[in-house]
Amino acid sequence: YNGGPGSSTIWLHMGAFGPQRVSLSDTAATRPPYTTVNNDYSLLDASDLVFTDAAGTGFSKIITKESGGAGRPEDFYGGDADANAFASFIVQFLTQYNRWASPKYLFGESYGTFRSALLADILETDKGVSLNGVILLSQTLNIANSPDNPHAEPGNDLPYELALPSYTAVAWYQHQLPNRPEKLEPLLKEVEHFAMNDYALALNKGASLDSDSFDQIAVKLHEYTGINIAYIRKANLRIEDGQFEHQLLIDQDRITGRLDGRFNGYGTNPLGEKSLFDPMDSYIDGPFISAFNNYVRSELQYGRELTFYPGGTGVYEQWDYRHKIPGFTDQQENIYPNAMTALGRAMAYDPKLKVMLNSGYFDLGTPYFEGVYEMQHLPMPAALQKNIEYKLYYSGHMVYLHPESLKLLHDNVVKFISTSR
Repeated sequence: YNGGPGSSTIWLHMGAFGPQRVSLSDTAATRPPYTTVNNDYSLLDASDLVFTDAAGTGFSKIITKESGGAGRPEDFYGGDADANAFASFIVQFLTQYNRWASPKYLFGESYGTFRSALLADILETDKGVSLNGVILLSQTLNIANSPDNPHAEPGNDLPYELALPSYTAVAWYQHQLPNRPEKLEPLLKEVEHFAMNDYALALNKGASLDSDSFDQIAVKLHEYTGINIAYIRKANLRIEDGQFEHQLLIDQDRITGRLDGRFNGYGTNPLGEKSLFDPMDSYIDGPFISAFNNYVRSELQYGRELTFYPGGTGVYEQWDYRHKIPGFTDQQENIYPNAMTALGRAMAYDPKLKVMLNSGYFDLGTPYFEGVYEMQHLPMPAALQKNIEYKLYYSGHMVYLHPESLKLLHDNVVKFISTSR
């Protein structure tokens, strides 16, 4: 499943692991007619696959009282409600298709990783469904760590620190670094260390940071991001992802992608702070949606009289992000939704459970270093950290858009499945 919240699974289905995938040219724009090709990197060589659309997305719809049913959007449109709905579906599926004895894996992308954390906890501790592995792609478990709107929680500077290596990666890819090295990985290790040490110490001082240290940090941020020093100063050393995307190529009147910084497009407001659209979406939405609708209706002969919803109408706007923390009273809820407790509890409950984190260097929506940080801070015994493995790719949020990364993702997941049964 994909994430959103409120996204169908068209992206993983037609971009990554289904038997057919959309024919794309990496970051080059494609024009109609859009076609599909046989997917040499489908996971069908290693596992049966069940692509599950969230309620209200794809061809699904909620049967409300007005249409003769008993369902309500609030029964599905929220972190806990969504996870419980998926858990119920999985239990029913295992029973109907007699798959209780099969090895079982969850694969979630983006908000789907948040769902996977909650779902692993529910399945393991409440439903008696043991999992062999949880595979995460472009992780976000604690929404407070997101670089989208950290100004909404003043005093929490962690999102700026965790996003910095991804800013560097995108600036490196877009050739905007003042002293761009040939190799990316050694630079990122340097930036990760800076982010967790000098940068973190400076931000922690807040208004007490002396002017000399402020200037030194500003210079380093310019070197690591390519952003104008004057802008960095005005931002008080704190740059959100939307600001970075808007500023990196400002001299070219271009904006970079949020979910994949390899993409760029024309901005609509050069004086603004955030873009009105993600350039990556402008490259992929048409090809994915058109190719899928043609494939499913013409080749699979399904859904000719139905409307397909890539994202459920109004789902995102109605979503209740709150999550009840296991072990606390019903009144205790996360202010920012945080699924780290859920995944930590699932791994402690089942010490054999393996977890795989896959991340793209150029993803600004769910920065790769955020995922690493969250994994290393799961509330569980440190001995269980050995059950987590990490894979990084020269791609963005949807790792599979990059052909070489798609092959590598396939190979890594197949190996994970073969070694965790």
